[in-house]
Amino acid sequence: MAKSEKHKLAKTLIDSVNEIVSISDHRAPMKKHCSNLSRRLKLLLPMLEEIRDCKESTIPVAALLSLKDSLVPAKDLIAFVSQVSKIYLVLERDQVMVKFQKVTALLEQALSGIPYENLEISDELKEQVELVLVQLRREIGRGGDAYDDELYRDILFLYSDTGSVADSNVLRRVAVKLQLMTITDLTQESLALLDMVSSSGGDPGKSFEKMSMVLKKIKYFVQTDNPNLDDAPMRLKSPVPKLQDGDPNLPIPPEDLRCPISLELMTDPVIVSSGQTYERECISKWLEGGHLTCPKTQEKLTSDTVTPNYALRSLIAQWCESNGIEPPKRPNNTQPNSKASSSSSSTPADEHNQIEELLIKLTSQNPEDQRSAAGEIRLLAKQNNRNRVAIAASGAIPLLVNLLTISNDSRIQEHAVTSILNLSICQENKGRIVYSCGAVPGIVHVLQKGSMEARENAAATLFSLSVIDENKVTIGAAGAIPPLVILLSEGSQRGKKDAATALFNLCIFQGNKGKAVRAGLVPVLMRLLTETSSGMVDEALAILAIISSHPDGKTVVGAADAVHVMVEFIRSGSPRNKENAAAVLVHLCSWDQQHLVEAQKLGIMSLLIEMAENGTDRGKRKAAQLLNRFSRLNDQQKQSGVGVEDQISLI
Repeated sequence: MAKSEKHKLAKTLIDSVNEIVSISDHRAPMKKHCSNLSRRLKLLLPMLEEIRDCKESTIPVAALLSLKDSLVPAKDLIAFVSQVSKIYLVLERDQVMVKFQKVTALLEQALSGIPYENLEISDELKEQVELVLVQLRREIGRGGDAYDDELYRDILFLYSDTGSVADSNVLRRVAVKLQLMTITDLTQESLALLDMVSSSGGDPGKSFEKMSMVLKKIKYFVQTDNPNLDDAPMRLKSPVPKLQDGDPNLPIPPEDLRCPISLELMTDPVIVSSGQTYERECISKWLEGGHLTCPKTQEKLTSDTVTPNYALRSLIAQWCESNGIEPPKRPNNTQPNSKASSSSSSTPADEHNQIEELLIKLTSQNPEDQRSAAGEIRLLAKQNNRNRVAIAASGAIPLLVNLLTISNDSRIQEHAVTSILNLSICQENKGRIVYSCGAVPGIVHVLQKGSMEARENAAATLFSLSVIDENKVTIGAAGAIPPLVILLSEGSQRGKKDAATALFNLCIFQGNKGKAVRAGLVPVLMRLLTETSSGMVDEALAILAIISSHPDGKTVVGAADAVHVMVEFIRSGSPRNKENAAAVLVHLCSWDQQHLVEAQKLGIMSLLIEMAENGTDRGKRKAAQLLNRFSRLNDQQKQSGVGVEDQISLI
């Protein structure tokens, strides 16, 4: 295989690991196993990046192909666990754990076949790969010892019990452990069960009905028996008796008559833009939570307008009458076409008209209109997620982005960038702001040219958007890092804090570390560390610990007399500062042994021993790594006949 093809294979491995790591919706029963697997794979990324970037890689192609093959079932398993019912995961824990064991064994076997010790990578990276191997082997030998037996017994009790009333203590434990405490949690679990029906060809058997009954018991408990739970779902005021309330022999309504969210017989069915029908109260809660998709199909909703499903309501009434159940009363406030929910202070139509008027003002040539409209949108977007969704859906973001660069009015710029900041709080708006509307260049422009408050809010906006990994690349490529460094150096206290949080997040991406070093970040950080009145020591050390892992960062930090400063923080800093200072030294000392000698001269050995015994978990690891390096250095000195004092004299 040609060198370029080998590099392409390494890139494929990196992409596969990133795809696995991006699956973050790990279900409660298997959350620990999924998180551990994702975390271990993420630790392999630096090694894979070295293989990709290495000009002459000695890694056999077969070893890389084996790792590639082992990542496929790993991704499939984590995707499966993130989508399937939580109740199912508990009941079928043995079967699921067997899959985890198989995946772990495949990964361990593939990773063992990669001669990573032959790569020109730091000792720290080699130790990192060794740690992953040790953890995988330990996981293989552990088996199912991480089970929550109490949860399994509780679910089994609810699953087997056909009585109408279940122990509230059991229900409480299950609801808390499975994280089924809000309407969103219960909705996702309902949809997961419905997906099981679809995948089984519509005939899931008795097991599905029993799992559905378990979910109904949990839902009823959360809604009624424990109303003080935070963010508890709204209790549906349905006149139709629930199965838990009365005779367990009451007939189960046909699936088409039940709301896909609540799994209860609908009383006010409405149709959303995807064509699916839901109980009005349930879909209102869903939309008010900021969701823009159909709960059942995941199709993007083109509108939050709902239409009463009169035909289905008639069928529900007929079914109730034929089964001796009181038919649901027709709601008095149902409109032929309406939003999913309404407010006592204003109607959805009023809100829509208000936003439309603001959009007209944004496009006006009158600066007063632009300023007032941007200011009002800023306040509306700050209030709640529903407003953020409505404003974004109305097409306001491109108009706000346009104001960032065409307006010379500092107040308009400030309102516009802060509106975008507030809109970015909604997770689904982040991608829209960066990719659909191309906002990053405009935000960077404000960061460079705006008033101090506008620059502060531009930095905060970049931090908010950089939560998504793909956005880190886009923001770094748009030239955001140099003006952030300037703000960190020259800004107000709040501006420095906003710049520091944005830089920390952006520098998590390896490609941005070199940009930050070249922008002069290291001297700024060192100055903030030595100025006791700066109030920025924590942030500066955290960023320094990240960029010191980059080759350019090691060179510049090492030349900035950082060893002396880091030793002083290990001596008298806070626990967090000690661990970050030790992390900086780990990177520096892996690059140049003279830094080890200098640190030893400054009396670091006793400090590291103390830290290894009594520090934070991360601090203990960093102290142990440094002590290990000192041990290797002493061994080398003994073999060469050069003592520590001789090396110190050369510094």
